Amino acid sequence: MSGMHSSKQYDQDLEWIRSKVLLMGGLVEDQFRDAMIALEKGDEVLADRVIKGDEKVNRQEVELDHSLTELIVRRQPAANDLRNVTATGKVITDLERIGDEATKIARSAKNIRSRELLLPHHYQTLAGMSQTARRMLREALDAYARMDREQAIALMALDAVIDREFHDMMRDLIEYMSAEPGTVAAGLDILWAAKAIERIGDHATNIGEYVIYVVDGEDIRHTDYRLQFQGTMI
Repeated sequence: MSGMHSSKQYDQDLEWIRSKVLLMGGLVEDQFRDAMIALEKGDEVLADRVIKGDEKVNRQEVELDHSLTELIVRRQPAANDLRNVTATGKVITDLERIGDEATKIARSAKNIRSRELLLPHHYQTLAGMSQTARRMLREALDAYARMDREQAIALMALDAVIDREFHDMMRDLIEYMSAEPGTVAAGLDILWAAKAIERIGDHATNIGEYVIYVVDGEDIRHTDYRLQFQGTMI
């Protein structure tokens, strides 16, 4: 009975932490969305709000890390339970880094606004990239919430899409800046924002990999998992 009670308490403790992780995920989703709005509209007030909001994301990371450490010490999880705890810790880290990338986008928005130089065509391309990255992040959080292996696999397929979008935009921007030297400063800020969006896609992919790790017990980081799951990816 004591073992059963301990196991039940462990489950409750872990689910409480996971619920807080998902709340953190919602916060970084909002940060990303607001950063893109600030970039599109040149809204410095909103950009400052995103930058300031990163402090809350950082605090949540520290608090959740402490909660996980206490859970490990008290409950001493093993096997699949330990994989779940380990994966949750890594999800927390990736969410904090997504918050950092949103902050970079907000800083780019402020820089471009201060220079009063706009490149509308490239904003449209950034908006397309951000839609892909936001979809990946949303699906990554949903896959983590439900430990949905198939959804994790599907979202990881989008990483190739966003990588291609980033490289196409980088090539186009370099050509544009070469032809119009006066746009170099703003162009670099747009490129900086594009790279941040691409990195958000990478972090969402990482979360998908952690779901696979928990469900299958297989660490697919740094492997060519696209070939392994080719038949099931969209």
